Amino acid sequence: MVGGNISSEKIDLLIYGPRKPIVDNGFSDQFVLHSFETTADLERLTPAVAEKIRGAAVTYNSVRGDSKTLARFPKLEIVSTFGVGYDHIDANYARDHNIVVTNTPDVLTEEVADVAMGLLIATLREFVKADRYLRSGLWLTQNFPLSVGSLRDRKVGMVGMGRIGQAIARRLEASRVPVVYHSRKPADGVSYKHYPDLIEMAKAVDTLVVIVPGGAGTAKIVNADVMKALGPRGVIINVARGSVIDEQALISALKSGSILAAGLDVFEKEPNVPDELRSMQNVVLLPHIGSASVVTRNAMDQLVVDNLKVWFAGKPPLTPVAETPVKSR
Repeated sequence: MVGGNISSEKIDLLIYGPRKPIVDNGFSDQFVLHSFETTADLERLTPAVAEKIRGAAVTYNSVRGDSKTLARFPKLEIVSTFGVGYDHIDANYARDHNIVVTNTPDVLTEEVADVAMGLLIATLREFVKADRYLRSGLWLTQNFPLSVGSLRDRKVGMVGMGRIGQAIARRLEASRVPVVYHSRKPADGVSYKHYPDLIEMAKAVDTLVVIVPGGAGTAKIVNADVMKALGPRGVIINVARGSVIDEQALISALKSGSILAAGLDVFEKEPNVPDELRSMQNVVLLPHIGSASVVTRNAMDQLVVDNLKVWFAGKPPLTPVAETPVKSR
């Protein structure tokens, strides 16, 4: 994985995805930017320009960096993608073709953890339903019913214990809520009880907070069997990817009362959300806003830019993904 030092040579970059001012304005005139917002737009890229592209900024996960797309750029050295999840990029293809992939971790950790905690409390205490109740005028005639759920008598099982998982667990621990977790292997420096088997953990808790990467390895890991093990007091919070939950099994479990409630920030085919979920009163639905504050999204956009700039300055990228590590330049 070799990149060149900045010289008088122009460096052609692909800007792929929704336009963002920090990315559009983040590069000096040493760089030549070629911007395409959608996969369909990218079809306008000529082979002659594709031949010159050395770096790519992927500005959102709504566009795909699959092997077919990456193969269009024979001189591609680095793909700097927006978001901590990078299942929209074929990192294995990149590794095999000496392409570095970077993401934007850390700068969104606390923001997403805040949303996970807020979504959990809003789901348990029925905040959205209470807001609608007040606005309807019903509070003038009768008190809002007591919420069935509460954080006070809960035990939370984290599905995933990476950076964001640990930040969520810290918030739960501060709220005096017991925490355990499931992951492929125990996390370094974590004292919470580890469950190698997800179903066994679901049996031991009544709340799941899901924060694992997307991709084939985690597809529908929270399935009907896990929901059955969780039981009728069960609550599921998903701030990971919609693909990690069997959405139809979740709908069935919520309808039948096999679990109590769910709070979802992500969906299988977003922005399309099943009508069945949208009509349920025991579900809180958010439009994928885990990191969606101005301050955090700006920091993520800047990291996309900075990874490309340091690479073409002859330095190691700031945040390479595990599949494409770079120890030195």
